Amino acid sequence: MPRIKFTQNLERHLSVPPVDVSAGTVRDALDSVFESNPRLRGYVVDDQGRLRKHVVVFVDGEMIEDRERMDDALEPDSELFVMQALSGG
Repeated sequence: MPRIKFTQNLERHLSVPPVDVSAGTVRDALDSVFESNPRLRGYVVDDQGRLRKHVVVFVDGEMIEDRERMDDALEPDSELFVMQALSGG
């Protein structure tokens, strides 16, 4: 099963331990996590279901290409990493 991990920065707001999910796409994986942790949704996606501007998702070390549909395919042993990009000066 694909494993999804979240940046420690999110841990300041809510519990987001690594979790194995049954999913074929990035969206499926995120939706699975949101089912058990609904508060997390607002930190990761906007009201339209797209990744928030300062959120980045990597699959097996590569940044996903589609931030709207998030239909990048997952392999059974894929690792997803969700992080908030930092900005400012």
